[in-house]
Amino acid sequence: MESRSECVENDGLRVAVVGAGLAGLTAAHKLAAAGCDVVVVEKSRGPGGRMSTRREGDLRFDHGAQYFTARHPGLLDQLAVWRAEGLVQRWDARIAVIDETGIRPAKPGVDRYVGVPGMNAVCRHLAESLPDCRFGWEVAGAYRHGAGWRLESSNGKRIEAQALVVTSPPVQARGILGPAGNFSPLTSIELLPCWAVMLVLDRPLSPDWDAAFVNSGPLSWLASQASRPGRPNAHAWVLHANADWSRDHLEMDGGAVCEALFGAAVSLPGAGPAKVQAARTHRWRYALARNPADTGVLWNESRRLAVAGDWCAGSRVEGAFLSGLAAASRILGQDLGT
Repeated sequence: MESRSECVENDGLRVAVVGAGLAGLTAAHKLAAAGCDVVVVEKSRGPGGRMSTRREGDLRFDHGAQYFTARHPGLLDQLAVWRAEGLVQRWDARIAVIDETGIRPAKPGVDRYVGVPGMNAVCRHLAESLPDCRFGWEVAGAYRHGAGWRLESSNGKRIEAQALVVTSPPVQARGILGPAGNFSPLTSIELLPCWAVMLVLDRPLSPDWDAAFVNSGPLSWLASQASRPGRPNAHAWVLHANADWSRDHLEMDGGAVCEALFGAAVSLPGAGPAKVQAARTHRWRYALARNPADTGVLWNESRRLAVAGDWCAGSRVEGAFLSGLAAASRILGQDLGT
């Protein structure tokens, strides 16, 4: 991602990137390194997408993506750079698997990585390295404008570009693109919701494990934030509901969600009688894809339009990175070496 492309014919090419999650920022970084004039727009106040970190005083809650693994050579190479820069460390946690049969350790031999001091560290670093990232910029629509594109914001601002990368969830991407977004598989990908609960407790949920995959009841995952490198030593925990429960209770009041998921957590094997000192909830309407694509990127050459995201490449953090690279490669006219 650091080397400048030899595609000098792209110098000055104006590219708009919608979304400042890992896919969008990876694409923007590669395009900028190739000499493109890149503008990134993001409706939220900061970068990260589902790799966001919520701050509550001195505490940090990774309430979206919990960690990532690296298998692809491209991400393995980039991981080495991020580790050297102090943005990422390995998370050596005691992880359990809990189901109807009881509790057991998670499969050994898996290297899990987290951002430091929060999961948004990589995205924040990428955003800060770009000359034009605009936060609080909500795209109301993207329209063909001559041979290129015009973006219009919800408060009447406009951006014109020759090429467009959209990294929003599929249903939002279709809304932004209008008729231009009516193509497969964009119209068939379904992203499932996830309720997240952030808790400060008076004691650890369990003395025996730092995190757990939960395969029964309403929960799918829970993790101690203090077990992650670079976090304060406090009894801060994140709970995730499974997709079915989240869908069935999508409009439930946050307080009721917290009560239900915390009740399920303290009932797990090995969990203790912790008490809640503070709580927050977050509803991810679009989390993991039920039926992720394996194309890496959706590309329309005649419109110079790339639609990317983790859901294009397996619905994992690694997929977001690879999809962002693939989107940039398409715009630069390179082979998809992802």
